[in-house]
Amino acid sequence: MANNSYLKNEYRSNFNPGKTLPRISTDLDSVRSYQFEVRFSEVPTFLSEAGAGSELLGGLGSASQLGAANAMTTAAKQVSPIGGAVDDIVVDRLNDKVYYPGKFTPENVTITFDNQLLSRSTPAVYQWFTSIYDPLTGDMMKNAAPGGPGNRSFKCSKMTILELDNTNDPHAFIEMYGVYPTAVRFSEKNYATNDFSTVEVTFRFDFLDYNKGVSK
Repeated sequence: MANNSYLKNEYRSNFNPGKTLPRISTDLDSVRSYQFEVRFSEVPTFLSEAGAGSELLGGLGSASQLGAANAMTTAAKQVSPIGGAVDDIVVDRLNDKVYYPGKFTPENVTITFDNQLLSRSTPAVYQWFTSIYDPLTGDMMKNAAPGGPGNRSFKCSKMTILELDNTNDPHAFIEMYGVYPTAVRFSEKNYATNDFSTVEVTFRFDFLDYNKGVSK
């Protein structure tokens, strides 16, 4: 295949200056990195059992708007790169090295949330973190009881990053499964700045998926 310019051949070939207008490519439009939403599906049941209710399980929207009782959508300012890598299996033979794909290792993802005044999303995320490690008691995974009554778990079944188009409608999504927080950092407090307070939370997940369209 010849190395021809797609933009020139497809969108400028019939352009006649002064008589016609140049065609603008929409196929090559980029995904905007600043238009996204963060959604948690089936958050651990102890959050709602603690009396959070719809005020917590909604963040920016009510639970009914999300179509699930244990769902939370909350404002986020930044999401770190999301992904992982397949480890190498190295076979050595004399002076040669041959590689085979091994296990998949996902990377941690860090999300910077707005520390909202009226929403209870920030306390909910911190309460979720204390279920992994409670700094007051030293308990680890104190709410985890896989297979027990109500199937109480410390993991969220799915965390979705919705990518929005220029009209703020979802056009693609990244889904992470088996999610739980591993670290929390509250933003610097500085009288000299005009920044809003934020909370950085690092999450571990088991595996991910990416697709076009709207996440179910």
